[in-house]
Parts: sequence; C-alpha cells; structure tokens
Amino acid sequence: MKIDFTPRELGFYFPAEFAHQIAMWLSWPHKEASWPGKLHLIYDPYAEFILRVASHQKVCINVADETMHYEALEKIKNAHYFGSVSNADQVLNNISFYYHPTNDAWCRDHGPAFLINPETKTKAIVDWGYNAWGDKYPPYDLDDVVPTLIGDKLGLQVFHPGIVMEGGSVEFNGKGTILTTTACLLNKNRNPHLSQYEIEQYLVEYYGVEQILWLDEGIVGDDTDGHIDDITRFVNEDTVITVIEHDKSDDNYDLLKDNLKLLKKMRLADDRPLNIVELPMPNPVIYEDQRLPASYANFYISNENVIVPTFRDDRNDQDALEIIQECFPNREVVGIDSVDIIWGLGSFHCLSQQEPLV
Repeated sequence: MKIDFTPRELGFYFPAEFAHQIAMWLSWPHKEASWPGKLHLIYDPYAEFILRVASHQKVCINVADETMHYEALEKIKNAHYFGSVSNADQVLNNISFYYHPTNDAWCRDHGPAFLINPETKTKAIVDWGYNAWGDKYPPYDLDDVVPTLIGDKLGLQVFHPGIVMEGGSVEFNGKGTILTTTACLLNKNRNPHLSQYEIEQYLVEYYGVEQILWLDEGIVGDDTDGHIDDITRFVNEDTVITVIEHDKSDDNYDLLKDNLKLLKKMRLADDRPLNIVELPMPNPVIYEDQRLPASYANFYISNENVIVPTFRDDRNDQDALEIIQECFPNREVVGIDSVDIIWGLGSFHCLSQQEPLV
C-alpha cells in the first residue's frame, strides 16, 4: 500500500513570485568571505531593500542569535533610506527575526520553497538538499537545514525530496511551467546520479508543475553554474523578460543570443508561445580583475514594488528600469545600487525568498 504522497499528488504547487505574498524571507549577511573587504558596504542598500518591502508586507530575517538580531536592527535603523520612511514604527513592526543560524546570506537557494494548496487552504515547504552550488563554499550545514527549521517554527508540513535543488535555478509562471538551465540542473556537481528525465520528474512532483522548459547557459561570472534568475524571468503567466547583450565583443553576447532563440521556439503547456521582452545588460562590472554577474534580471517582485539592482550605469540602468516598469504597471519599480552587493556574486533575488499567501 502506498503511504507517502508527493506535493503534486496532495494538491500543492509553487506559486509565481508575482502572486500575492504574505512575507519575504532573508538570511542576514554576516560572512566576510562572501564580500571580502566590502561586507560593511552592503548593509545600506540591503537595509533599503528590507525597508522598501516592509512598507507593505512582512519581512522575516534569519539571524544566528540575539546579538546578530540587535546588530541587524541597528543597521536597518542607521541606513540612509531609513530617514525617508514616514511610518517608521509600522515598517519596523513588519520586520521579524528568527533565530536560525546560517552559513551565508543566499536565502533564495538555501531557504524554504513554499507551496500552497488552494483547495485545503494549506501551506507546506519543500526542503531540497543544498550543497553550496556544487560544494564550492563549505561549510553549508547550517544553510542546509534552514527550510525544516522554518517549517517547524511555522507548523508546516515539510517534504524532503533528497536531491540538490536551488531556488535561483528555477523560474515559475504559476500555471504549470518551470524555466531552468541545463548548465545548472544537469551539472554533475549537483545530482550526478540523475538523468534529465529523472530531474524533471522531481520538479513536477515536488513543485506541482506540468512542464519544464530548458535554456542553456547562464551569464559570465555566475558562480552558480547558470542560475535562471540572472537571465530570464516570468512577469506574468505567458510573458518573460530576458537579458540580451548588444556588444558583439562581450562574452555574454553569443550565449544570451542563443537563449533568446530558444525562448522564441518555446510553447507553454497550452501551446501558447511566450511573449518575450528584451532587457539590456549593464556595462561589465569588474572588481579586483573579476567580471561580476551583474544583471537587471535579478530583481525581487513584492506585492507593491519590484526591487531592481542598478550598477551606476546611467543609460542602461534607466532603460532597464523603464522596461521593467512597463512589465509591472501595478507595481512601483525601484532601483537600488547593487555595485557593492554584486561583489558577493548575487543581488536582491538571490538574497530573498517569498512566502505566498494561501
């Protein structure tokens, strides 16, 4: 007799990020090795990110202990943007801290994957395995257990598929489709024992979807082996925004052109083609002779705004913000300087995970 059921069989699925949320989850940045020489510089834009979202929904932050809780709150209150917050007490009341120690700050990848069941009005969590992008940055034992700790705290059912999967590697339209990349999900440093078909079955069963659409490579400088959230994002159920490179001499030119060709051939589960919106890449961001994975696609969609990383590139920053604003007419698009944050090889989407309303 079959006893265990998958989330899909139980009626759960992973909503699109643009669906209504109850909260945004973060893990407070504290690892100097992730931003060598710059950790102290990221807190100001990071705090603005928190405050912008907390103006209209909850923000839940994982911290190690009471000391980190106090330090984080002080950095938020001392941020430059805090002086512009008119209802500061209300905004601060929307920020909650949870004592869940972490190795690093990349909550998109080590945080909980929240599922909802619209029929039973219940929520659950998938706790995928996490190995710091192919064992690149040990230790990661604390990060690996964060979803279950959150599930226990919230009293939610937690599913354990037993394979490695990262939130930044998958993009959802909320209507049965996942976009991902072969460069990441088929990389032998994740699940070498699984075929592409087997990985697809895990995605179908544990995210509650119908189809997987595959792009190829991620952008240059991305240490995750090609996360989708740096290249192509759903802005509604049949529209994607995807980055392109106009400079033919740039290393991203060919790979992003190839991804665009693949997107144009794709069909959704109901055989509709994708509506495709092209987004420019910023000029290369280089620090200490290293090309960083700067991309406007690494934005976070909250209930009332879209937080977009900017890179002190006046023309491309402005063009990107205007294009993204056209895609989200009912949300305010806000650009926040990410030049220091991107030294950690990720930005606002990589740092966050949404909790949907059920």
